[in-house]
Amino acid sequence: MSNLVETTMYQISQIFLLPTLALIAILFLYAFWVLGEFAVLALRRRSGAGRPLVAHFARVPQLSPDELDVLAHKALETPRIASRVTPMLGLVATMIPMGPALKSLSDGNLAEVSNNLTVAFSAVILALIAASITYWVVNVRRRWLAEELLEIEAMRGARA
Repeated sequence: MSNLVETTMYQISQIFLLPTLALIAILFLYAFWVLGEFAVLALRRRSGAGRPLVAHFARVPQLSPDELDVLAHKALETPRIASRVTPMLGLVATMIPMGPALKSLSDGNLAEVSNNLTVAFSAVILALIAASITYWVVNVRRRWLAEELLEIEAMRGARA
């Protein structure tokens, strides 16, 4: 009975390797997309534009501070989730190939050990790079949005 449970758990975990690797690849590409958006926004900010909350407030000045705060959180939601989920997926993609690698090691098949470890470590490296990029972008953009909220409050104070 114990062997059946172990075998079943092993087989189920192996099913998740390809979807996990695909998600890591997608998030890796997404991280560079976010980095590109960030670079464009940074260039626009230097020229005085690139302030999405201020622009939105200019179009809809009756927005409350809470509504603006929600807009700021919404702008960061997807990259923030990516920065937190990607390392977890990297860990999953590292651990799944470890079972076959250890089995291959016990069988004396070093080529298979090497193949499994290559997948494991490549996945975690790409995941950590993607997470690092999105984490950095989210933190800088969070500061920018906080500055915009202060700017909007100053604009409200000047109108009153």
